[in-house]
Amino acid sequence: MSTSAETASSPTSESRAGGLVGRLTAPEGRRRVIADCCTLIDEEVSRKGGFSGAAIKLGYATVKAVKPGFIAEAVDNLLDDFARRLEPFYLAHQKLREGGNPRSLQDHFVGESGAIAEALLGITDDRAARAPGGVVKKSYEKLRPTAKKHVEEAVPGVARLIDKHTR
Repeated sequence: MSTSAETASSPTSESRAGGLVGRLTAPEGRRRVIADCCTLIDEEVSRKGGFSGAAIKLGYATVKAVKPGFIAEAVDNLLDDFARRLEPFYLAHQKLREGGNPRSLQDHFVGESGAIAEALLGITDDRAARAPGGVVKKSYEKLRPTAKKHVEEAVPGVARLIDKHTR
C-alpha cells in the first residue's frame, strides 16, 4: 500500500527554498518554529494519562529542570531532518489541493499518521543504529513501539504547526 507521499515528487532545490524545508528552517522564522514545536511538545506531554503518562511527564519535567533549554536545543538539532522527512507528505497535500481536493493539511496528515510517524522515527532509528554500545540500542528498541503511538497522536498538532508557518 503506497502513501500519498510516495506519489509526490522528491523535493528539489526549488521546493526546499519555497517548500516546507525552506519555510520551516529559514533563519528569519526558525526561532518561532522551534518555540512552537516546544509548545506542541509541552501540550502533548501534558495530555498523557495513566501510569505511562505519569512516567513521561516525570521524565520530561526532570529533563527540563536539569538542563533548561535542552528541548529547544534538541528541536533545533532535529528540525532540518524533520522538515525533510515531512516534505513529501506536504508536497502530496499541495498536489491534491492543486487538483481541487479541499482536504485540509491536518486531515491529510491524520490520514497519513502512521507513515508520518514512521518517517519521523526513521531519524531516531538511524541515530540509535549508529549509537555506540548496546544499552542505548536495546533501550531504544524497547521504547520504539510506544514512541510510534505517541508520534501518531501528535500528528494533528504537527499539521497545525506546519499550516501556521506555511500560510
